[in-house]
Amino acid sequence: MKIQVLVNGAKGKMGAETVNAVLGDPALSLVGQTDLGDDLKVAIRDFGAQVVVDFTHPSSAFANAELIIGAGAHPVIGTTGFTTEQIASLQGQCMAKGLGGVIAPNFAIGAVLMMRFAAEAAKHLPHVEIIEIHHDGKADAPSGTAIKTAELIGAARPFTPKPKVASKELSPGALGARGYPVPIHSVRLPGHVAHQEVILGGMGESLRLRHDSISRESFMPGVILSIKKVVQLDCLVYGLEHLL
Repeated sequence: MKIQVLVNGAKGKMGAETVNAVLGDPALSLVGQTDLGDDLKVAIRDFGAQVVVDFTHPSSAFANAELIIGAGAHPVIGTTGFTTEQIASLQGQCMAKGLGGVIAPNFAIGAVLMMRFAAEAAKHLPHVEIIEIHHDGKADAPSGTAIKTAELIGAARPFTPKPKVASKELSPGALGARGYPVPIHSVRLPGHVAHQEVILGGMGESLRLRHDSISRESFMPGVILSIKKVVQLDCLVYGLEHLL
């Protein structure tokens, strides 16, 4: 029996790539495509969707996720911009229904490995900063990947180091966003897709971990993996690493 998949945000770049990936997998059946202006709840019911993949906009991601869960479908959410409180709320809603779900800041396998390696390295080199670069059409900053990386580093390293000198910012934000376990610097430029570098500093040495998504195809193996795994879950997980 094929998994019945609906793609929400199908007219967007990530949504269109997802449509092609689902169509190309013999274990999946693309039953519907929705976008802005469509009634997602009605579409889930009419198409009999088991899994709904959402690549839309941060402003609508939480409402879409609640709607998907409420309709009894498994959410696979690639839209970023969720708060910690929103993720916890969605996890509670899925738990109440015994429903599996996935929210992934990044579906690229290499990016997930980069995050894991960064957390491991921070145990030994706790002085860390993150630079993330995305296309100039990305609606949120910092990226979900950078935030997730910072959270993993914060949980893994033995202590939070203080700077040797408290540098004065001549312009606010010059030293990166400070509301996270490590500073995050965001760059938005045309000609890029998704890139992240984690820089770790030690006594007389530095270590750089970098991941580059050259095209949106890089995210599809993770999306397909999530679709296939989510129907086996009874809770919502945050991060593709839980499925690897």
